[in-house]
Amino acid sequence: MEITRKIVLITGASHGLGRHLTEEFLGKGYAVIVNYLTSGASARELLSGKEEHALAIRADVGKSEQVRGMVHQIQDRFGRLDIIINNAGITRDNLLLRQTEDEWNEIIRTNVTGCFHVIRGAAPLMISSGGGHIINISSYSGVKGKVGQAAYSASKAALIGLTVSAARELAEYNIRVNAVIPGYMMTEMGSRSERAMKQAKEESLLNALADPAHIAGSIAALAVMDYITGQVISLDSRIR
Repeated sequence: MEITRKIVLITGASHGLGRHLTEEFLGKGYAVIVNYLTSGASARELLSGKEEHALAIRADVGKSEQVRGMVHQIQDRFGRLDIIINNAGITRDNLLLRQTEDEWNEIIRTNVTGCFHVIRGAAPLMISSGGGHIINISSYSGVKGKVGQAAYSASKAALIGLTVSAARELAEYNIRVNAVIPGYMMTEMGSRSERAMKQAKEESLLNALADPAHIAGSIAALAVMDYITGQVISLDSRIR
């Protein structure tokens, strides 16, 4: 199939912010690769009727061999890759002294190592495509920390360091790398804690939570900017 539109890979794309990102990019005429791990039915429903310019791929980003397989599928189907949005992420909230090693390792494996696997695995295809843009989804917790989220906060802080280092290394290949800090959103993950939602709203200068559809629109706008790299961009109304 001949592809003339730009190709975007979104990890963790079948629910939450990832679902809004998928809808945003599809609406803007991109060919979208929806990466998912457990939400296959949701991914297929999301892409129903759009299969000509979309592809759902099950892959655990925490496993390098599965990421390599995903990249091979993208190359075979589309032959290029222009944008990567590293959105896959999990949390296992617990106080630091109660956090188990398994919980810590699971969070770091998905949120940080998974992002590393995707960048390392997909960058060669992006380079052969003439360059592109990688956007890593960090978090307010990654710069401020949060009680009960030591592992999650550490993982999202690590993404910032990874972003800046990758931006320095990949600039010569015409690849921009930026991190985005969304506001607190009413997604599946965000809605699990009424206390956290209340606190985020109180900390907001606008006394409001972020709309994931608006966040997705801002990320899509950033994706086409050719002159920004190595930046951590806040889409929040809380002062860091």
